Amino acid sequence: MTATPLIELRDVNTYYGQIHILQDVNLHVDPGEFVALLGGNACGKSTTLKTCLGLVTPRTGSVFINGEDVTHLRTAERIRRGVAVVPENRRLFGPMTVLENLQLGAFTRSDVSESDYEYVFDLFPRVAERRQQLAGTLSGGEQQMVAVARALMAKPSLLLMDEPFGALDPVTRAALQLQLKKIHRATGKTILFVTHDIDEALLLATRIVLLNHGRIVQMGTPLELLQQPTNDFVADFLG
Repeated sequence: MTATPLIELRDVNTYYGQIHILQDVNLHVDPGEFVALLGGNACGKSTTLKTCLGLVTPRTGSVFINGEDVTHLRTAERIRRGVAVVPENRRLFGPMTVLENLQLGAFTRSDVSESDYEYVFDLFPRVAERRQQLAGTLSGGEQQMVAVARALMAKPSLLLMDEPFGALDPVTRAALQLQLKKIHRATGKTILFVTHDIDEALLLATRIVLLNHGRIVQMGTPLELLQQPTNDFVADFLG
């Protein structure tokens, strides 16, 4: 029996005003997958993620979470159904402590225990060291660790990540990429990850969805895209 996708977009068309952004997008993410939404600037990657989260409502088409039509449900209702997000630019609550930011990540849960904090502290020891520090005083890399840890505090079935490592220095970025890959391997956490970085997508993803001008041009494993590009755009984009 085929597993029900954790998130699915069916025939989605999304507009900003009169501008047609997503065009007939069909996308699914199955349990345990690490799917990278890959593409250049303004190709529709972030809009796809916002459509999944309910920040953007498609003009036509549907969004499903675990087989349930959530197209017209608010973001908060989708979060209560097991979705968490690591937004672009982190968006921590700077005047609050690291610990308070983590507590906010678990606001939908009634069963939070000390072991939940120990889990994210084990993943990110620097977060444990900085737990009483104001989040706005942390370095960029430390803030990104807190953003990921905050999302994990929700114990989501689906983790959405929008260019989480884009603004970091190369050393910090590489370290966090490897940590995220370890988290996925160890837990089987389902992840939908937006990136413009080809190497990042090839390193992290079990499946890549390549977008161009709001359309999916190819999807498959990293090896499939590299060895069997379906058109010249894919071949040129991947180099």
